[in-house]
Amino acid sequence: MVLAAGAAALATLAAGPLAVARPTNTSTNATIPPSYATTHAPARDALSAASLTTPHAGWRLKDSGSTARFRGLAAVSRTTAWAAGTAGTVLRTHDGGKHWSDISPPGAGALEFRDIEALDARRAVVLAIGEGAASRVFRTEDAGATWTESFRNPDPRAFYDCLTFFDRRHGIALSDPVEGKYRILSTGDGGRSWRVLPSDGMPPAQQGEAAFAASGQCLVSSGSRDAWIATGGAATARVLHTADRGRTWSVADTPLPAGDPARGVFALAVRGRGRGHALAVGGDYRPDQPSPHAAAVSDDAGATWKPAVEPPKAYRFGAAWLPHSRRLALAVGPSGSDLTLDGGRTWHTFDSGSYDTVDCAPDLGCWAAGERGRIARLEP
Repeated sequence: MVLAAGAAALATLAAGPLAVARPTNTSTNATIPPSYATTHAPARDALSAASLTTPHAGWRLKDSGSTARFRGLAAVSRTTAWAAGTAGTVLRTHDGGKHWSDISPPGAGALEFRDIEALDARRAVVLAIGEGAASRVFRTEDAGATWTESFRNPDPRAFYDCLTFFDRRHGIALSDPVEGKYRILSTGDGGRSWRVLPSDGMPPAQQGEAAFAASGQCLVSSGSRDAWIATGGAATARVLHTADRGRTWSVADTPLPAGDPARGVFALAVRGRGRGHALAVGGDYRPDQPSPHAAAVSDDAGATWKPAVEPPKAYRFGAAWLPHSRRLALAVGPSGSDLTLDGGRTWHTFDSGSYDTVDCAPDLGCWAAGERGRIARLEP
């Protein structure tokens, strides 16, 4: 099967060198040392097929026809993807990025879209961030031909950052703390209606703590009931976890940079539940500040965290597990993209182009997006 073969091909990155060509507007070539790849590749990831071990494997920029900054991204497949960004912009492709349709909701030009979740190829939910009424949710059922505004934040104290869906009906959205606790918005009808959940099961926020609306990945889910929140801006960068769709939460400290409004966990990627494996990326987003501890890993679904042995060399805004692999994942940021072959313990830069967010579909459709209309797909 072609799609399964594509997934197997990406897994072969763990068995050989990865050299990345220099597409338009990206900078360096990079190679993961064969010795490292051979030593750290478990046999289960060393599958046959080698289409993505060629010297040209890596991100390939697609002409989006836009200058928006895209921090919201939803990969449906190798052919279909959605992107959401500044100036109320929403784009969609159904032909692998050859053409992009501007399907922005009418009258949304003053809004800042930071997250989009695709329920399938034609249905999606998009979140606009901001204080008070600037935080809104829109939904489409016809590939963006029409949109319905399903939520407009009535509370001037709330600021919504991210949303996630457990399935096509159930989802939650996250607001920065209101009255000392993060606020959770919930839907049970695919985003058609929303309600604020009680805060009794939410631990108190730290002084100055908030979520970063950097990549649409400050709130992520895995399975039918589990979700995680990434935090920063306070004394400790933390991760919160729910196993009941947002009603009750536990909290864990991470070793990522903290103690400043510009530091924290910017994105999470989680594979599995219960004892699932989780990645946290972040750092300090100020360009004049180093981020020596920009990643951490968890082997118990976010209950405890350990720093990456070799983290990315700079802060990262987004992360995603590679489909059908237990060890391979991507991280992206304005200064480059990194690959891990060992579940997040060590990272290796393979591209120096600027991206804010990354997402992968089950058929190996991995996409990245960022500033100045940049959208790319991982290709051989």
